[in-house]
Amino acid sequence: MNERRAMLWTYSVGHFFVDFACAFLVLGCSRAGVPWQTALLLYNFFAFAVQMPLGLLTDRFGNGRGFAAGGCLLVAAAGALRQTPLLLCVVAGLGNALFHIGGGHDVLGGGDGRAGALGVFVSPGAFGLFLGGLLRTTACPVWPVSAALLLCAAAILRLCPRTAGGGVSLRSGAARPPGAAALLVLVVCLRSYGGFLFRFPWKEGAWAWVFVLSVVLGKTAGGLLYDRFGGRKTAIGSLLPAAALFLFSDRPAAGCAAVLLFNMTMPVTLRAAADLFPRARGFSFGLLTFALFLGLLPAVLSLPAPSGAAAYAAVCLLSLAALLPALDRRRV
Repeated sequence: MNERRAMLWTYSVGHFFVDFACAFLVLGCSRAGVPWQTALLLYNFFAFAVQMPLGLLTDRFGNGRGFAAGGCLLVAAAGALRQTPLLLCVVAGLGNALFHIGGGHDVLGGGDGRAGALGVFVSPGAFGLFLGGLLRTTACPVWPVSAALLLCAAAILRLCPRTAGGGVSLRSGAARPPGAAALLVLVVCLRSYGGFLFRFPWKEGAWAWVFVLSVVLGKTAGGLLYDRFGGRKTAIGSLLPAAALFLFSDRPAAGCAAVLLFNMTMPVTLRAAADLFPRARGFSFGLLTFALFLGLLPAVLSLPAPSGAAAYAAVCLLSLAALLPALDRRRV
């Protein structure tokens, strides 16, 4: 196994365990009698919004593996804070941010302009969140989760190479309109909002597993299709049929297929942002995770939201309308 492949698989396995632990610990706080909305807001702010300034630090100093390993250690430490749930949410969120920005910085740097590795890196997180959420109400002890994270930290330091930092520039490095970054932020906001908007009465039992596998496979496939066909064709070939399938999402098979297609744009937007800021790939990764936080806010704050098949299809079409002008036309 070469160095780059070892790095990718180490970060991908770490992504699963970090998100599993965060879901297990943070969602478990719902039983602790704390202000649940405050707990969620704290966690999501530190997990997603804080990645943008951390990304600038990875760009300046490099050493993504140090950030990622430190994130694993912080999430493991959060397991000892179950008696102080709000502090647990802050520590787990910060650990999540450190891991993601360190791993994202390194995977983007080793991609040579490709997105396949990004899809592999980001996809296990959804499965980790799902399993962690399932186990949060059980009597499962915390120590095996913390032990797994310690092993992940050790593996990252052993198998992932130290990356160099350097000068940081936010000047665009691609031939795209000045508002391209804002359009990418909008697309990710819509995807994040859509993820919480989707409500399917059939999503239980076996279909819940099919649903989460659709999310995982969609993110993986999106990166591979980007490398084969380019960003614009991948966006059109995923979001248009997703919009059509969402109109029939009361049927489980159509709904899962729509979700799979909808998630294909995640590595596309990450790659497009990194190409836009080639000397600030940590910042570009953090910029889009900040957009994830913005998209989560309506759900975290329990604001009224549209529902139904037409709303789901509209999210896809709005995402496509914003994404196409933001993509580099040379990558077709």
